[in-house]
Amino acid sequence: MRKIAYSLAVVLLLSACNSESTDKPTAEEQTKQEVAHMEEALLGKWQGMIEIPQSPLEIILNLEESSGSISVPVQGISDYAFESIKYNDSDVAITINLAGSLVKIAGTLKNETIEGTFTQNGQTYPITLKSYTETPVTYEELLIPVAGGELIAALEMPDKATGELVIIHAGSGPTNKDGNTIGAGSNNSLKMIAESLAEKGIASIRFDKRGVGDNTALIKKEEDLTFDVYVEDVKSIVDYAKKDDRFNEIHLLGHSEGALIMTIAAQQNDVASLISVAGIGRPADEVLMEQLSASLTPNLLVESEKALQQLKVGKKVETVSAQLQSLFRPSVQPYMISWLKYDPQHEISNVTVPIIILQGKKDIQVTEKDAENLHAANNDATIHYFDKMNHVLKDVEGDRDQNLASYYNPDLPLTNGLIDEITEFIKQ
Repeated sequence: MRKIAYSLAVVLLLSACNSESTDKPTAEEQTKQEVAHMEEALLGKWQGMIEIPQSPLEIILNLEESSGSISVPVQGISDYAFESIKYNDSDVAITINLAGSLVKIAGTLKNETIEGTFTQNGQTYPITLKSYTETPVTYEELLIPVAGGELIAALEMPDKATGELVIIHAGSGPTNKDGNTIGAGSNNSLKMIAESLAEKGIASIRFDKRGVGDNTALIKKEEDLTFDVYVEDVKSIVDYAKKDDRFNEIHLLGHSEGALIMTIAAQQNDVASLISVAGIGRPADEVLMEQLSASLTPNLLVESEKALQQLKVGKKVETVSAQLQSLFRPSVQPYMISWLKYDPQHEISNVTVPIIILQGKKDIQVTEKDAENLHAANNDATIHYFDKMNHVLKDVEGDRDQNLASYYNPDLPLTNGLIDEITEFIKQ
């Protein structure tokens, strides 16, 4: 499970964007563009990070002579038009109107890199952009009927399929199909799992969670999202996959909070197995209090504990301190109530299909004790530890800083032996 700052408390930097605000402005609405001695090397697509402390955010800029657009992949924002763009030799200045919120981007081209700043709501962050390289799409896009519309999902199909299918569910917070969370960097852990399984002949379906990326439009209001909606989405995917004669076995793989979602789904669907990766083995309120105790003042910690106790019995919290709004804001409380009612140990004890529990010893968010708790609740489960694996399924050897740095490094390979362990379990 990601730290709570990344899971239920993320305030999107570009949250002023919505599904209706991505249309390019009309000619009358656009400010007259200016071009002055522009270096042609500036033109084209650029990709990089807004360097927000502890939560870099990936952006893509498309720079044209008199116009351009911004994309934020993890938020599902694509080609949102600039209000204005001005060039002066190697410098570029951009303004963007995000539903009344003014964004300014300024940068200078130096040695094939644009370095500059991103400013919004009085806050300024560094940006570094490099020439954009299109990532090849290796999957087939699916449109799966779910409550409220269609879920866009990615089917990673092997060249020589063996008939097994793994449905992959991401962890907590606004996490996409590749395992990348808004504000928490790109590590591509789930993308790597899907592509690696395909090399072994095993197909997979992964997807952006509701309200994220491709599936942003499936959540109109935050208060409509509950834990049980995620479980229902898995059921819809299972039902869809069962109609595809390419698959004769369906396995459920959940990472972090997704492990609990898949544990519940495994009880409600006809599937072959459950693969729990870095799944918590304690009630969520215990984990949250453990995380919060490291950062909150004593009075806020007491308030948090009381709020969690109230939410756990299904009652909303009417008054919340400003410092705790990101965690206990009214619109997120329905999700919290629906989540806190589940005890991972109780749920895994009710799973009757084969289970494997995979846990890294370098995980600083989910512990070996969590894995032990899950195994103790279901002795029939197989458990396997990886000495160097952390929470984003990468091998690390150094200190906490190196561990966290891996969350932002999509070039690091998956933990050695992880795919082999999953493959052997599926094929046994």
